[in-house]
Amino acid sequence: MGQTVSPETRSTRTRAPRKPKKSQLPIALLVTALIIGFGFFLDHSHDKMVVYLLFGISFGVILQRSRFCFTASLRDPCITGSTSVTRAVLIAFSLATIGFTAIKYPAFLEGKPIPGMDNVGQISLALIIGAVLFGIGMVIAGGCASGTLMRVGEGFTMQMLSLVFFVIGSLWGSHDMGWWRANVIKDAPTVFLPDVFGWLGALVVQFLIILLLYIAAVKWQEKKMGSAD
Repeated sequence: MGQTVSPETRSTRTRAPRKPKKSQLPIALLVTALIIGFGFFLDHSHDKMVVYLLFGISFGVILQRSRFCFTASLRDPCITGSTSVTRAVLIAFSLATIGFTAIKYPAFLEGKPIPGMDNVGQISLALIIGAVLFGIGMVIAGGCASGTLMRVGEGFTMQMLSLVFFVIGSLWGSHDMGWWRANVIKDAPTVFLPDVFGWLGALVVQFLIILLLYIAAVKWQEKKMGSAD
């Protein structure tokens, strides 16, 4: 009688051996040397460019090591039930709120122009359409702007293609922005929370919204995965 071979044994026998991973240390050392050399080059042309370079590298390393991505913060709760990235984004919003307030409030007290007010956008139909289209696009592409740049650095081909069309879409949007401003955005309201609630009230409202979203994120993961850890 023939001997019966279990599926586990068969799959073990036919499994190809894993190829040993190549060391990336030489590449890392080469890139580090190039960055240092580029830093010295920038130092001779403009002092602040070195600061920008260091900030960009640090920001990229943090993004890559933390896997921080706005797309994942919205996608993962729906697909896997995990809200760890969602909560990280909410914490980042909290820190950003403190930082921006520390920059803007002293200027307000001194009667100076508040920095960044040109970036307070109007709430219009264009904002809603843009948000929906961008949300769909970043889920299909597998990353937002920061996530796409991070994965391009890691060598992901799909994100390289996404970056190309990201640039094309940005140029197209910039080209048509004048029409949107004249026909859709012009009469839309601009909401700056300190103008509505005062500076302290704006902080309370902002942190309360973030806290409620954080609690909801924890409850959602507990419901979907059984634990918030």
